[in-house]
Amino acid sequence: MKKLSPLMIILGVGAVLLLWVWSSYNGLITERELVNESWAQVETQYQRRFDLVPNLVSTVKGAAAFEQETFMGVTEARTKWLNAGSRGEQIQAAEGFESAFARLLVTVESYPQLKATAAFQDLMTQLEGTENRVATARRDYNASVRSFNLRVKRFPGNLLAGVFGFSEEAFFQSAEGSEEAPTVEF
Repeated sequence: MKKLSPLMIILGVGAVLLLWVWSSYNGLITERELVNESWAQVETQYQRRFDLVPNLVSTVKGAAAFEQETFMGVTEARTKWLNAGSRGEQIQAAEGFESAFARLLVTVESYPQLKATAAFQDLMTQLEGTENRVATARRDYNASVRSFNLRVKRFPGNLLAGVFGFSEEAFFQSAEGSEEAPTVEF
């Protein structure tokens, strides 16, 4: 039997190590792109929501003596979302919007004639569907973030993640006080 030379052993170990680095790096890239893709879905659903809400506000404003403060809160939150530069700023803007929107729904409660209009009911149905889409997109985003973060944190992937500059992504978490839904009766 032939003896393996030390050079052959070193080359073999080097090749295996190189394949591991290559495979791990590509895995990190794939996971990060899944996070980016799922965030794009969150953005899409929020944009759908932000496009729908001004119609709802206009309907409410036209049918009721609408409180200016509530309207301004919804408008400002929408503007913050559109002007947000980072994912973290977008998450904060979304939380602010949800708070302002909850105040809008509470305001609507005071106007029974508004709740009976077909336009309002149609917008609320669309909004309900959009809210379900937002929840699904957030859930998918958080699942992608969890998978990516596990890959970044686990040994030996954490070594490569550090070398190549990968870091943990932020989860999309509920805003303070969102565990208590506003009471809205239609």
